[in-house]
Amino acid sequence: MPPNRSTLTVHTSLLFDPIQKAFLENVSVEINPQTGAIARLHHRNTPDLPSPLSKRDIDLRGKVVLPGFVDSHTHIFLHSDKERFHSHQMRDESPVERTVRATNHARAALLAGFTTYRDLGTEALGNADASLRDCVNRGLIPGPRMFVATEALASSGGYEIRTENKLARGSVLGLELPRAADIVDGVVGVRQGVRRRVGEGADVIKFYGDYRRRVMRFPPDVQGPGGRLLFPPDRRDRNPAVLLFSQEEMDAIVDEARLADVPVAAHAAETRTALMAARAGVTSVEHVFVDGAGCMGEMMEEMVRRGTIWVPTLSTAEEGFEEEKFERCKAAAKRAFDKGVRLAAGGDTGVFNHGLNSREMEIMMEAGIPVEDVLVAGTYTGWHACGGDASGFRFGWWDKGNRADIVALDADPRKDAKALRKVSFVMKDGRVWKRDGRPVDMIAATQWPEEAEVSDAEEPIARASGLGSNAVPYGGPNPTVLSIRGSRNPTPAASDVGWETDSFDVKLG
Repeated sequence: MPPNRSTLTVHTSLLFDPIQKAFLENVSVEINPQTGAIARLHHRNTPDLPSPLSKRDIDLRGKVVLPGFVDSHTHIFLHSDKERFHSHQMRDESPVERTVRATNHARAALLAGFTTYRDLGTEALGNADASLRDCVNRGLIPGPRMFVATEALASSGGYEIRTENKLARGSVLGLELPRAADIVDGVVGVRQGVRRRVGEGADVIKFYGDYRRRVMRFPPDVQGPGGRLLFPPDRRDRNPAVLLFSQEEMDAIVDEARLADVPVAAHAAETRTALMAARAGVTSVEHVFVDGAGCMGEMMEEMVRRGTIWVPTLSTAEEGFEEEKFERCKAAAKRAFDKGVRLAAGGDTGVFNHGLNSREMEIMMEAGIPVEDVLVAGTYTGWHACGGDASGFRFGWWDKGNRADIVALDADPRKDAKALRKVSFVMKDGRVWKRDGRPVDMIAATQWPEEAEVSDAEEPIARASGLGSNAVPYGGPNPTVLSIRGSRNPTPAASDVGWETDSFDVKLG
């Protein structure tokens, strides 16, 4: 059956199917560039293709092809804590700077193969993530498909920017700080908070089930005389994570979110908190680094029973913990997998830099989770974490009508531990954003009316190829495309573009 000429066809020799958890040979994927969706998949009898290929054929044979990756826990407005601690970013960086950085972060993530982001809080920027999401959706900037939480919910005094300098707050002697969360208390209060978040444009509700809210009892040490506590507590942690909500309040959050058909993510450092959140019926539990209550096994059993997704954010554990604690976190994730807990890959990206997102899947593999199951966690389970059909889209696996999100690797993750870093091709919604290892994401320059008329006839193919309206489409002869290419020279100021694209230089390719 000849291909439909209104479609674009991607040809593969090795394609990973998250539903079968298998690598399939000689599959071609037909895409409707007008809808950005998969039109058809078919198996070829041979790895060979007719020659020459048309402009509507994309040859990814020799590469490992997967659905676009989903990062299930990100913060688009944060950059690495090693560059500047996140509370200082929230306190000191201007909204303009943070938005510019977020624009770079979105591009970096997309070029790293992450076509979907579940962004769990702006960290003191209100509902700016909803506005950034809309900018991506309107084609103003390149970036992943975003599902956002706007502000997280927290109880009074639970999650905020803390400082010892709050004397006479509200007066000329005091210091006013940005709001870090939507403060809610009691069953009525949490229901009101969920309704506010939905009204602000949230795709997902995030609440802090626990947090280190007693930090001001024994403030952090600082440099200089008198900056260090001489005798911090030795019978418990100096600043442990403690509950912010009761079981009744967690139940009310989930119940109210269900009325709006919105998924719920619960921050939980402690197993006790995660157990309560699972009992409340949350979609996912984030982190779980400490088993102070000794209920890890009970928590996992409840997660299996409820179908709760666990996003262990192992990349953040690697960034912030000593080796022994990090190894315990890895072992807990592997134990959960063995017990049947559904895992989704989300690194708390932003605590470390965007563009390095695949480190989460690498750590899962290092923990002993099979490669195929890790790839499911980074694709199909990510869709479920975003709410499944409630998200309004289908992505993360291959099916007619699903979003045409395609990533190609230059190496096989079953053989190369760093293969997920070697992304040479990225398509999102049927548009090519990276090919042959180079970005293809320039926004077309403003044209004089007569120039626009000349290029209109080529627009459908150019759009499908991810190029500007006056550019040569993918596979065209002797292409001359203005592109932005990474220099491999990291620059802390950019802070956001990963292994391949840490600084920019513009050149003709």
